[in-house]
Amino acid sequence: MAALTLPTGTEDIAMAVLTDEKSRTDLLNRLKRAEGQLRGIQRMIEEGQTCLDIASQMAAVRKALDSTYVRMTVCFMEQELGARLGGDAAAQAQLGHMLEDVQTLLGKVR
Repeated sequence: MAALTLPTGTEDIAMAVLTDEKSRTDLLNRLKRAEGQLRGIQRMIEEGQTCLDIASQMAAVRKALDSTYVRMTVCFMEQELGARLGGDAAAQAQLGHMLEDVQTLLGKVR
């Protein structure tokens, strides 16, 4: 688990920064895919595609962004709670399983 750090000059801000590089890369890749989908929607509009087809793609982008938001939230929770648990491997494993369930449950809300 990565150490919790705050950007320089923001010590008075309570919100931490996501420090796990793997999680950050995953989130960035998800956003890049959504960005590509948005560009595709722009092309569809320029080409005069039907509103139903465009709406379908917009719904897909919204779902992708919602999914990315849930993933970011769970990564942050894992980082923050993991830091508080310290080196307790059993507790870390339980936390991981619980947060997988949280992510699944939050995914159903969309």
